[in-house]
Amino acid sequence: MFEIIKDPSFAARGIPFGAAEVHYPPQAEWDEAAYRALVERELADCKARFADYDRKAVFSQNPYFRFFRKFKKTYPVMQQFESVLFKGRPFPDGNPAATLPFLGEICTHVLSGAHDIDCIDGPLTIFSPSERLPFDGMRAESTHTYPNDVCGQDGSGIIFSMLAGADKRTCVHPDSRRIFYPVFGTPDTPPEHIRSMLDQLAGYVRVLAPAAEIETALL
Repeated sequence: MFEIIKDPSFAARGIPFGAAEVHYPPQAEWDEAAYRALVERELADCKARFADYDRKAVFSQNPYFRFFRKFKKTYPVMQQFESVLFKGRPFPDGNPAATLPFLGEICTHVLSGAHDIDCIDGPLTIFSPSERLPFDGMRAESTHTYPNDVCGQDGSGIIFSMLAGADKRTCVHPDSRRIFYPVFGTPDTPPEHIRSMLDQLAGYVRVLAPAAEIETALL
């Protein structure tokens, strides 16, 4: 596992945080057909499980939904879940290594992400800022962290904010082979939910790329 440091500002809060590091083989060795079949099965299973979906019943007590609401924000995983399963939005047809966490989020409602390790400058430090800190978002938009957010920074700046999303510099691209999947927690997220999501992501990776090297950690 590449070096991840918990800053005292984050460590003192006792928030669980998961990390999965995956070293993928060359893309020619991936089984993308098996992964696409997995996506179809997982989405069909979710749709069947939530056939009588009621937003309040499913999300009102979700720790991420409550955390985002404190900042007057809508939990994006809830929007993804509703859009793909019930509003006809297609599942992302992009780099499978980048869509893995999206699938996991829909199925578990646990927040995750993806970053290219080779674009991370030195150790990654997880911290909770006391103020708004600017950074360039994935879509090259200027965005910022929030006080008491869960954030990560390397030697060149902030790479993610749980509330504002990922940066552009370390996002996964078609040539990425060493990928870091963070799994975020909130102050009232049970650690076993983080571990379960890590296991889910690892299972997806094994379908996509059976020869991939996978290491996970609950920090």
